[in-house]
Parts: sequence; structure tokens; C-alpha cells
Amino acid sequence: MGITKKFAVLHCAEDSDFVKKKYGGYFGVFVGMLAEDGEEWDVYRVAAGEFPDDDAIGGYEGFVITGSCSDAHANDLWICRLLNLLKRLDSMKKKVLGICFGHQMLGRALGGKVGRAITGWDIGIRTVHFSPSSSKLFASLKMPKMLSVIECHQDEVWELPPKVEVVAWSNKAGIEMFRYGDHVMGIQGHPEYTKDILLHLVDRLFHRDLITKQYADEVKANVDARNPDKEAWKKLCTSFLKGRL
Repeated sequence: MGITKKFAVLHCAEDSDFVKKKYGGYFGVFVGMLAEDGEEWDVYRVAAGEFPDDDAIGGYEGFVITGSCSDAHANDLWICRLLNLLKRLDSMKKKVLGICFGHQMLGRALGGKVGRAITGWDIGIRTVHFSPSSSKLFASLKMPKMLSVIECHQDEVWELPPKVEVVAWSNKAGIEMFRYGDHVMGIQGHPEYTKDILLHLVDRLFHRDLITKQYADEVKANVDARNPDKEAWKKLCTSFLKGRL
């Protein structure tokens, strides 16, 4: 028997009743996309102040940082603690995959700037264009030059230090994806989302008066018209996290 590989999800949001009931929470959504046989997956609800012990960190092969309703540019206690943890994981060269809020937090931890998106909310299915250099970074995957992904955010990474490589952009965001060394990767979109999760979120945002009915209706119509490239994103994310790139 080989040694069981361990991974951890740093959970940065509260689960909605819908996601809890259908998917076992966002932890269940991520495990559904990323987990493979012979692995052990744990969850730390960092937004609620639950962090891995110092002794536990070394036992994990990699970490995934989820999306959140919180602002990555805020200075809440748990956000500051998470920043410190990410800096430590970077120094340990641990594999870290950041999604949406997680992508922004990684950008901030690496010395970049994050804030409100200049163009406002980005919700729906968007085409992401990969940089020419990405064909070398992801050579083993034979990636296409563009992929569709579900987006749901009003913050973004504004800029990154020169040491960090931007590997994808869209007509809405200049930094859709970045890579630092072999161990850190951030994705602004939500490879793990299904259409029903997105549509549920759109309704929640509308009912909270965060988006207009017109915008909600437009998003729903566009979501019906196209599909995200979920399998390609799954392959990319698992290959990165498991060191197969």
C-alpha cells in the first residue's frame, strides 16, 4: 500500500442551503472535481476561524482556496490570517490552487494589488484566452488557445509583481489566470461550478439587491446559450495540483 496523499480545502464562504443539500456544500463540489482514488481530503473553514495547525500543514500535498462573498482586499482578522498562511505555503513550495476569491488572495499574498473590478460585476460564462507561453507551461495537456468558464465576481486582481506570470485573460479581466513557479496557480473563474449553482447564485444576488433584475435576466439567458469547458478545466486543475504538468 502506498502512502495516502492528503489535500486540504481552505473554505472561505458559508454554504447555501441549496449547495449543502445538492452537493454536500462547496467542499463536496471541489472534492467532486479534484479528488481521485487513494487520496484524503480535509476541509478547514477559514472564514469561521478554522485553520490547519502548524504541525498539520506539512502533511498536505496541496491546498485549494475557494471563492467567497468577502473582499480579498479587506483586512478582517481571518483574511489576514489566511494571507500569512498563504505566504508560509509559498515559502514551503506547497501546491496551492486559488479559485476566484482564492485567486485574488494568492495575488495579494504574492505582492500584487486587488480591488473592485473597474468594469463591474462579471457573472456568466466567459471565454478565457491563454497566453502564448501557456502552451509550454501546460504542454502535457495540449490545451486549446481558449476555454469557456463560469464567472461570478465583482473584485479582481489589478496587477501582479514581475515574478508572477499571467497566463490567461478575457475581455472583462486582464488577469484571469496566473502561475508562480511550479507551486502556485490562480484562476479567476469557477471551474468547479455547475450551471445550477450559478443560477442559484444569480437569484441570491438579485434578492439581496446586489444586481438588477435586467442584469439577472441577461445572465440567465446567456447561461442557457452556452456551456463551460468543465472537463478541460478539471484536467488542468488536477494536473497542476497533483504535479502532473
